[in-house]
Amino acid sequence: MNNAENLASLSKRNPFELFFELSADLLCIAGFDGYFKQINPAVSKLLGYSNEELMSRPINDFVHRDDKEITAKVRAELVKGNPLFHFENRYVTKFGESVWLSWTSMNIDSDKMVFAIAKNITHKKKLEEDRNRLLATMTRVNKELKELTYTTSHDLRAPVNNLLSIFDLLDVSKISDGETLELILILKAASESLKHTLNGYVDILSEKESMNLPVEELNLKEALDIVLQSINSLIKSSRATIEVNFSELPKVKFSKTHLHSIFLNLITNSIKYARTDCLPVISISSKRVNGICQLIIADNGVGFDMENVKERVFGLHQKFNEHADSKGIGLYLVYNHVTSFGGTIALESELNAGSKFIISFKDC
Repeated sequence: MNNAENLASLSKRNPFELFFELSADLLCIAGFDGYFKQINPAVSKLLGYSNEELMSRPINDFVHRDDKEITAKVRAELVKGNPLFHFENRYVTKFGESVWLSWTSMNIDSDKMVFAIAKNITHKKKLEEDRNRLLATMTRVNKELKELTYTTSHDLRAPVNNLLSIFDLLDVSKISDGETLELILILKAASESLKHTLNGYVDILSEKESMNLPVEELNLKEALDIVLQSINSLIKSSRATIEVNFSELPKVKFSKTHLHSIFLNLITNSIKYARTDCLPVISISSKRVNGICQLIIADNGVGFDMENVKERVFGLHQKFNEHADSKGIGLYLVYNHVTSFGGTIALESELNAGSKFIISFKDC
């Protein structure tokens, strides 16, 4: 029979019968005895059984074993006259596969019948399962990272305190060489800065545990000066030039520890990934754009091939350079520092043309 003949044949039939047979949803009529009495083709198509097979066995035979008990309970309530809306359970196909169905059912007590419509939600359930698995993995990784950071920050404080004690034992008045004295003072200042940073990390981890993240109005120059002092030797040895302009926006509302970490990671990255044909130049500025406070940190370094790195640039352990010190953690930390307070970070970059990080704060 050709298509024209099929259409002509269908047009002569009861429209309700056509609706029943052509519906993509599973339409069923079941008896109070627990057997299918009538089903549309969508049921046998999905489950793989013939109509005869489906109607000759109790419906519960086709239900997934882990869902049989709850299905029996809701069916008992349905028979008592309680309509069923969006009940989800699993059926097992003839080929052993599980499919998720969402049922809406109601009974006709006088006829001892149940009328039901089911939608195949297997794809939706698969997406939910994948999402939950991803969330579980992310939660586990986040916990492990937090424990590692806490342990590292806590355990490093002892040797740093020991180093500071050595400086306290030194009688600098007996050191006549000015260059040696300057070096000792620089080392002491760097050690004190490291101690301050480690204490800050321990404090911030404790505050995150209680969901009490400290936000305060910070002077950008003061915050930057603390970081620059801590890496003073690195800046000098790299002969980097740092240009600063906070005139348009001198202050922002943010976490002090996180702002220090952002400055530290982005500045040291700019020095670490400087081009070999020129000295590093790092520009740090702030401005207000359409009411949004922004911090911009730009350099003239090796840059990124944005076509290839795309979203991976802020991922954990993502490395785009063969530098020996590259661990793929710095940008991941910066991204999380910014986004954990509701901000955003964007990157503009080209290979051998430098990088520009634009951080937008949630609050000014």
